[in-house]
Amino acid sequence: MSIVITTSNVNGLRAANRKGIMHWAGEHTPDVWCMQEVRAPQSEIDPIFNKIADTYVDSGKVADPTGLHTMNEICRIKGRAGVGLLSTLPVVAERYGLPGLEEDVDSGRWIEADVRTPEGYEITVVCVYVHSGDVDDPNKMHQKFRFLDTMLTRMGQLRDEAAHGGRQAVLCGDFNIAHTPLDIKNAKSNVTHSGFLPEERAYIDKWLGEYEFVDVMRELAGDIQGPYTWWSQRGRAFDNNTGWRLDYQFATPELAQTARGFTIDKAPTYDARWSDHAPLSITYDV
Repeated sequence: MSIVITTSNVNGLRAANRKGIMHWAGEHTPDVWCMQEVRAPQSEIDPIFNKIADTYVDSGKVADPTGLHTMNEICRIKGRAGVGLLSTLPVVAERYGLPGLEEDVDSGRWIEADVRTPEGYEITVVCVYVHSGDVDDPNKMHQKFRFLDTMLTRMGQLRDEAAHGGRQAVLCGDFNIAHTPLDIKNAKSNVTHSGFLPEERAYIDKWLGEYEFVDVMRELAGDIQGPYTWWSQRGRAFDNNTGWRLDYQFATPELAQTARGFTIDKAPTYDARWSDHAPLSITYDV
């Protein structure tokens, strides 16, 4: 069976709803959809998720709205972060928050769902939103590195479980790091900027090396420039494709080997965008 897992930073779910996310949802209906920067209270998330469920029904993806399982965690700081996950696959367990972090600024950034395919294959899907950081604000960089350090413990547990016959895992999200010069249009001018600092990029080196995760999109695309998933709202970055690859799916090896293709749904024009990020979808034959 093939399943499609999508990750997308929605840059505010309410704004995305106004700008056309429902049309995208009805056309694509991924089996698992991870969202970051939801930035909305529960009272406004629920009706939008219900509308998405209706598009899944209209498309024939699910028989009725209850066929789309939804979960989310709101950041305890109003208007910040927030992550959500929608699944047409049964969710057999849910976990909220990154163990080891209790500060409000770290909430709304990490949720896990154990999903089960019709064949009984179970996958832990993690929806992640890493702090963006700011080199001009040492506190924000401290928050980012603290989050990245804490991630290592959980990633090691997921790696070990997958390596010993347990659930495979995939981390999906906006990690706010461009890994190599292939992942950013203007590498030289950004080496002193958050998101492309050598010490940030070293974390991805560690995930792919010591922690044995696979950057699935890069594995499929090969060593080509881009493709990017985020473009600044400033100037003509989108029109000139002056982008960054900030959105990833990092999978354990067995799951990564089943990946068959990916798409990055960059909008055809600046005005047609419903976010400053484009959704990254990967098809897995599990």
